[in-house]
Amino acid sequence: MQETGTKLAESKCPELIEAFPQAVLSVDDYLGDLSISVRASEIRPIVRFLKETPSQCYEFLMDLFGMDYEGYERETPGRFAVIYGFYSHSRKTRLRLKVFLPKNEIDSIHDIYKAANWLEREAWDMFGIQFKGHPNLKRILCHHEFKGHPLRKDFPSNNYQRLRTALPSTEL
Repeated sequence: MQETGTKLAESKCPELIEAFPQAVLSVDDYLGDLSISVRASEIRPIVRFLKETPSQCYEFLMDLFGMDYEGYERETPGRFAVIYGFYSHSRKTRLRLKVFLPKNEIDSIHDIYKAANWLEREAWDMFGIQFKGHPNLKRILCHHEFKGHPLRKDFPSNNYQRLRTALPSTEL
């Protein structure tokens, strides 16, 4: 964990630090919303902990999205990151988890939060991030003949791809 975030982490999320001391890399507080960077290998147990531990109780996955850090001015632990946004209705707090991906893959959390199913498909479709264990990782925004992942920074902006054959609605 970054030394600058140690006191913040101990005051804002002591149970998470105690449960996963090696997994938490950094903690930041922006306008009262906590952002925690964690190791990709620990994402499933951390997410389960945040949802099922009564003192945490983050029962709502608000968002999940990918980011491409290619060409970013500061060095990052990986080119891609997945950001998870959680909300606790009972505590009225938000929490953001950021996970940099050393390889372009991470474990799926679709079975912990049902909303993750479509959000992971969107991140795969736009960035090519593989979600291991996802039951139906196929295109959701781009058509089925589309080649590549359009929100990657190395994807050519003039790469127009016309749909040649539409799928019947039963196959979507």
